Amino acid sequence: QVQLVESGGGLVQAGGSLRLSCAASGRTFSSYAMGWFRQAPGKEREFVAAISWSGDNTYYRDSVKGRFTISRDNPKNTVYLQMHSLKPEDTAVYYCAANAGGTGSYDYWGQGTQVTVSS
Repeated sequence: QVQLVESGGGLVQAGGSLRLSCAASGRTFSSYAMGWFRQAPGKEREFVAAISWSGDNTYYRDSVKGRFTISRDNPKNTVYLQMHSLKPEDTAVYYCAANAGGTGSYDYWGQGTQVTVSS
């Protein structure tokens, strides 16, 4: 089992920055990949970014490339999403997820943190 708790969301003006954190507990954090997803009102949840267990490989959806950075601190059991140049269309509930169940998919999810970008 893996427990995930996000923090760092809030209200920010367009062009601003936020850093989301996701603290993990349970299975050995350094053994699995992590991802960030988001869901805006009335829309389906979408992939934002992912990072391999070692941190050597990262992946982003096109709309956030160059603005968002995913990173992880394995000794602290934490994954981060640094967001710059935020846009109103980035407004959503952001979820972290762990690919830790051996299925190849994201098996564990946090409760989400709200990010609101005002224009």
